[in-house]
Amino acid sequence: MASHSARMRALAVAVVAVWALGRGAFAHAHALLEHSAPAAGASVQASPQQMKLWFSDELEPAFSTIRVIDAGGRRVDRNDVHVDAADARILEVSLPELAAGRYRVVWRALSIDTHVTHGDFTFDVRP
Repeated sequence: MASHSARMRALAVAVVAVWALGRGAFAHAHALLEHSAPAAGASVQASPQQMKLWFSDELEPAFSTIRVIDAGGRRVDRNDVHVDAADARILEVSLPELAAGRYRVVWRALSIDTHVTHGDFTFDVRP
C-alpha cells in the first residue's frame, strides 16, 4: 500500500508541475505594451509625426489597432495603423500636425497566438 500511495503522490506532483509550467508559458504569450513614442504621460514640444507602440510579442496586423483622440473626443490619427514590416512587435499610426493639447491613445493588440490586450494613455503637445 505504501508503494501505491507514493506513486499517487509522485503522479500528483507531476500533474501540478506540468500545469504550473503550462500556465507560465501561456502567461508570457500576451502582447504587453512595453513602451511608446511619445511615451505615456509625456509632454512633447513638437507634434509627433506618428504614434508608435512596442509590444512584448508579435502582433496580428488585421486585429491590432491604435486610435489617437483629441480632448473633444474626435479621432485625429490618419487611420493607417500597421505593424512595422521589420519588427512585428511594433504597431504604428501616422499623425497630422497636432495642435497643443492633451491626446488619448487607445490601443488593442492581438498577439499571433490569439491573446488580446488593450489599454489607453495620454500625452500632451505643448504650445
